[in-house]
Amino acid sequence: MFRKTTSLFVIGLFFFGCSVAQELNAKVTVIYNQISTTIDRKVFKTLQTGLNNFINKRKWSSDAFEANEKIQCNFLINLQTVVETNVYKATITVQSGRPVYNTSYLAPMINFQDNDLTFRYQEFQPLEFNENRVSGTEPLAANLTAVLAFYVNLILALDYDSFSPRGGDPYFQKAINIVNSAPDGRGISGWKPFDGQRNRYWLAENFMNSRYTMIHDVYYTYYRQALDKYYENEAETRDQVINCLNLLNTLNTETPNLMVMSFFFQGKSEEIIRIFKKAGPQDKMRAAELLQKVDITNAAKYKQELK
Repeated sequence: MFRKTTSLFVIGLFFFGCSVAQELNAKVTVIYNQISTTIDRKVFKTLQTGLNNFINKRKWSSDAFEANEKIQCNFLINLQTVVETNVYKATITVQSGRPVYNTSYLAPMINFQDNDLTFRYQEFQPLEFNENRVSGTEPLAANLTAVLAFYVNLILALDYDSFSPRGGDPYFQKAINIVNSAPDGRGISGWKPFDGQRNRYWLAENFMNSRYTMIHDVYYTYYRQALDKYYENEAETRDQVINCLNLLNTLNTETPNLMVMSFFFQGKSEEIIRIFKKAGPQDKMRAAELLQKVDITNAAKYKQELK
């Protein structure tokens, strides 16, 4: 059984070739402008190369991906401070996209900044990850690959969810397994419920919580039933996006301030505005009304743009 229908992908967006095992076409960038120049910059370049190899050369699923099926994603690691020798505090921004059927458009899937990344790295240190021993032999060293593996599985989970109902379940399970077995130690945060309200724990919890299963329906409907139909039928796309917004409104009413709500909308406001710009007055008004409820961060933008 094929993971996706090859016809969904646009020639020119991806590299073509024979069947390959790896799932991601990832670009990892390490920014080190804030780190003292007394530290050899070559260390950070070696780290960047190692992380690109770690993600792109590892097999993360049991499926074989064609080259044109690889998921486009970016990881930006911004080193902020040196906590101690070879230990860094950083942020990591994760982005992934999904091609829209019959267009040259890559729709944003994830656009999220995680501010809780502290790790130990010494040049040429092996970058290892074992699902059965996430914490490794040294927590601070293992934390870097654990965080990356968490987001890789989240990227896969949402991509699969966008092509088939609940298709991403195995990868959401892997993500929460990483959370439950995450490295623990001084300076490590983002894995526990008490580490804040917007962290890896709550992201995995929201996606796995049976009370919030409609979020999976939202991802499938938004990408497969809405965006993939845009080329053929713009009116149907708008109807399906309205369906998504109704589901999100229900979810938000039942459980306000869920992390998955803001997570879904990051990077999507301009896309949704474009979808409804040419809509009739009734659809435009209904969309604006719902959007101002479920995406408060961009409420003023929706009010202005969808008059």
